[in-house]
Amino acid sequence: MLKMYFDRFDIIEAYYLFFVDYHEGQTSKKYARLCKMGKYYKPSSTFSIDSLSENALVIYENLIEKEEALKNA
Repeated sequence: MLKMYFDRFDIIEAYYLFFVDYHEGQTSKKYARLCKMGKYYKPSSTFSIDSLSENALVIYENLIEKEEALKNA
């Protein structure tokens, strides 16, 4: 597994995609954060998991792992 490094753009992309994929509806905290991110980050219409850099993908996968661990706890 690749090691993450600090890159603001990778972090924003990973979190944005995570919130898109994992929010629980319009009343959820993740959806609220997604809306706040929309004020300063507007991805292209072709933005997807395939668009992520290797670093952003590692960050995204770590977010998913944490989400799954919380669900299974």
